[in-house]
Amino acid sequence: MKDNKTIPHILSIPFIWGMIIPIFLVHITIFFYQAVSFRLYGIERVKLRDYINFDREKLSYLSTIDKINCAYCSYANGVFAYLAEIGHRTEYYWCGIKHKNQPNNPAFAYQDKFAAYGNKEDYDKVLKKSGRK
Repeated sequence: MKDNKTIPHILSIPFIWGMIIPIFLVHITIFFYQAVSFRLYGIERVKLRDYINFDREKLSYLSTIDKINCAYCSYANGVFAYLAEIGHRTEYYWCGIKHKNQPNNPAFAYQDKFAAYGNKEDYDKVLKKSGRK
């Protein structure tokens, strides 16, 4: 039964591990974007260490390969969460207005502090909180 999964796992390795290059490039690019833009706008910076947690690699029952894979996933998913938070803070600063058709989706939960669509008073408050006004 285990052999049925070995070939697909081996075939997927280049696709999974090949993503390390674009993930690293995104990491570096968004780091510089934030370093410049957030300082200019006065937005609180996002710390990558708040989004990456290398702890599973310390589990003695994991094989070396499993530990490497866990480190990779911790890094990749941490970078994605870091990227998303930087995007959320940028959106709040520049356009802190909820969408008219706000999806009932956890991916949009960060917009809870945004102004209601069509509510100028709410928007003025967001502008003040974000530092644009």
